[in-house]
Order: sequence, then structure tokens, then C-alpha cells
Amino acid sequence: MNVIQTLLKLYIYALIFDAILSFFPELQKHKWRRQLKRICDYSCDPIRKYLPPSLPFDFSPILVIFIIQLLMFLW
Repeated sequence: MNVIQTLLKLYIYALIFDAILSFFPELQKHKWRRQLKRICDYSCDPIRKYLPPSLPFDFSPILVIFIIQLLMFLW
């Protein structure tokens, strides 16, 4: 496994961790949490623009993970 695939897997884990932490609003004040959210929002924000705002959950991390997995499969 090469370095890029390892980094992509780590990014997927970060997206999952960020999605889980979004259920705990008291952690929003911590600096490490804000940094993780900023890193994950870098890839999720462009997808959020195309999703309808009336959805009950934020599905953008799931779509980003799917796209990353697809790229890793095709690579």
C-alpha cells in the first residue's frame, strides 16, 4: 500500500470521527475539535452546496467517503 492510500484512509477515519463528534456539541469549544472540523469541512463544503438544506442529516461525509473509496478502487 502506498503513502497516498494510507493518507486517504486516515482522512476517511477523520471524517468518521468528525461525524461522530458532531453529536456532542459541548466539544465544539476545544481547539483540536475546531481544527478537525476545519480539515473535514474542506472536502464536505463543496458537496453541501448541492445537497438540499431540508435533509434531516448531513450526508456530505458519507458522499466524500464514497468518492474517496471509489478513487482508491479505480487507482
